[in-house]
Amino acid sequence: MTTLLTYNLAVQAFDERDYRTAVERFSELLEAEPGNHNVREYLARAHYHRAALKPAEEHARAVLAEDPTNEYMTLLLIRSLERQSRGAEAAGLRRVLAALTGDQEHLRSHSLA
Repeated sequence: MTTLLTYNLAVQAFDERDYRTAVERFSELLEAEPGNHNVREYLARAHYHRAALKPAEEHARAVLAEDPTNEYMTLLLIRSLERQSRGAEAAGLRRVLAALTGDQEHLRSHSLA
């Protein structure tokens, strides 16, 4: 299967909320292209939606290592930590995000859609 076709099928699975299939396809793509941040973001999101919080955290941290200002991945990481009962660590990240963006709303806990 071509990379573009696999990507399109992975996005389709994600959009249809078939996160198991999305994880499988995005994992395959990431193996072929380890530096593809778009694929890694989708993979983090799919893991999060499957409540696979450790893999979601790992992929979010990998994205943030390359792009520390990625607001969505920071929020995903915060929510992953909160759902793992790691509130103090999440609160620290919330303060950093609020300082970076100037938006004090980030200090409040919200669910991630």
